[in-house]
Amino acid sequence: MKKVALITGASAGLGVEFARQLSRRGHALVLAARRKERLDELAKELGKARAVAIDLSKANAAAKLMADLKAAGEEVEILVNNAGFGLIGQFAQLDAKRERQMIDLNVGTLTDLCRAVAPQMIKRKSGAILNVASTAAFQAGPKMAVYFATKAFVLSLSEALHEELQPHGVRVTCLCPGPTRTEFGEVAGFGGNGLFDRVAMESPEVVKAGLDGLDKNRAVVVPGLVNKVTASSTRFAPRFVVRKIAGSIKY
Repeated sequence: MKKVALITGASAGLGVEFARQLSRRGHALVLAARRKERLDELAKELGKARAVAIDLSKANAAAKLMADLKAAGEEVEILVNNAGFGLIGQFAQLDAKRERQMIDLNVGTLTDLCRAVAPQMIKRKSGAILNVASTAAFQAGPKMAVYFATKAFVLSLSEALHEELQPHGVRVTCLCPGPTRTEFGEVAGFGGNGLFDRVAMESPEVVKAGLDGLDKNRAVVVPGLVNKVTASSTRFAPRFVVRKIAGSIKY
């Protein structure tokens, strides 16, 4: 079986940068996302990469993706669970189907893919999983309630898997970026603001921090000093204060 790095959400933002940096490290890649043209372009640019156009928010998407890899004679050496999106707005007013789709992608498919690759990695006593969460994982988020909740799940799951899989030689890291200059804001329903522009990091530095943390088998990586301070402060402030502050942010 050919060892590959599987990257979800590989057609834009952090996913593209993960692909470029892992390619420079010499990994063969499988790039999974919805937008086939973008994936094909990226695969052509990188060389040792194969594109799989798939909507990972659909039912049984993870099983279909893993079947595709098996048919191609590929085995996942590194899994980068990067696919996900957010929505801004009042919980009771946002489209219910779209909110559920967010849960299915950010939580459901991510969990399914972790479950699909873990047994192989345990058997080989090697492998790595990098789950992309957010600094949103550290507190509740009024006006982005479901998104923040999905990222809290990702952080909790990743920390648990880090402990479970470490004795088997498998590394698990959760990357928790703060504001980053990608398409995320446009999809979520805001195009950024003054605060966002002042503190936003660039994709290459966020991805490098995540991969460096994975190399060192760090359970949680929060890139950037401002983000580290923000994430840490939520542990000490009363929860009602934290959620009031989060709810006051103007998107």
